Amino acid sequence: MRNPLLLLLLLLMAGRALPQQTPRVPYGDNPQAGRYLNVGDARIYYEVYGQGKPVVLLHGGLFGYINEYENVIPLLSGKFQVIAIATRGHGKSELGTKPLSYPLFAEDAYAVIRHLTKDSVTVVGFSDGADQAYYLATKHPETVKRLVAIGGNLGTYDMSEEGKKGVQSLSAEMMEKQMAGFVAERKKLMPKPELFGKFVTDLLKVWNQTHYISEEAFSKIACPTLIVAGEKDGTPIERYVKMHRMLKDSQLAIVPGSDHIVLIRKPRLMNEIILSFVEPQ
Repeated sequence: MRNPLLLLLLLLMAGRALPQQTPRVPYGDNPQAGRYLNVGDARIYYEVYGQGKPVVLLHGGLFGYINEYENVIPLLSGKFQVIAIATRGHGKSELGTKPLSYPLFAEDAYAVIRHLTKDSVTVVGFSDGADQAYYLATKHPETVKRLVAIGGNLGTYDMSEEGKKGVQSLSAEMMEKQMAGFVAERKKLMPKPELFGKFVTDLLKVWNQTHYISEEAFSKIACPTLIVAGEKDGTPIERYVKMHRMLKDSQLAIVPGSDHIVLIRKPRLMNEIILSFVEPQ
C-alpha cells in the first residue's frame, strides 16, 4: 500500500467505475468458493475458481482485499485454477497471534498453496501482495514459476514524500472517524471485528519499515518476473526501473495515465498485461 487515502477512495468508487458481473460474484465473501486453512495461530481464508494450472492472487494491504481482482478472476478462471488468498487480518482471514510481517504473510500463502497443489504456481501480487510474493519467490523458489508484481516497492525508502505522508497520516482512530462506512463493511467480514484497531496498528508498523525486503534478497528472484507500476505511483518510476534491472529475467510495464491503483484505473489494460505474461505464447 503506497497512497492509502487515494486507494480507499478508489476502492469505494470501484463498484461504479468497473464493469460488474451479472449477477455480481461476491469475491472475498463467496460461500460457494470460500474455504479456510488452519496455519497454527490463525485460519486463513481463500477462494478457488476454475480448473487447470494454478494461479495465485495476493491482494493489497489494509484497504485491499480479494475483490480488487474482480475483473481478473473471471478472465483467468476460464483457463486456470485461480487461488485468491486473503492476507491474515484482512476480511475473513483471522489475525492470529504472531507479529505481522511480509515473511509471515508469505508463509501463510505458501501453506495454502501447498495444501491445494504440489505443482509450481504463477503468482500475481498487488502492492502488499507483491511484497509477499517477493518472499515466496526467494524462500520457496521451487514453488513460484512466474511472478507478476504490481506496485510492490522494497520499503519506505522507495516512496515519494507524498507517499510517506499518506502512510504516516493513517491510524485506526482516524479510520473509525473518517472512513466509518468502509470500516463497518470490513468488520462485517472479520471473524473478530473487535480486533480491527489492533490489526490496523500492527499493519502500519509493517508499512513504516525502511526495508520490506533487502535489495540483496530481492535480486535473487530467479523466476520470470513482470514488474508493473502506474506512471504516477507513490514510488518514483526510477525505482521500478532499478528493480527491473536487478533481476536476471524480468520485464517492466509502466501503465500510462494511472497512479498506484492500476487494477481499478486501467482494468482492461491490466487484464491484457496479466494474461499475456501468465499465458506466454
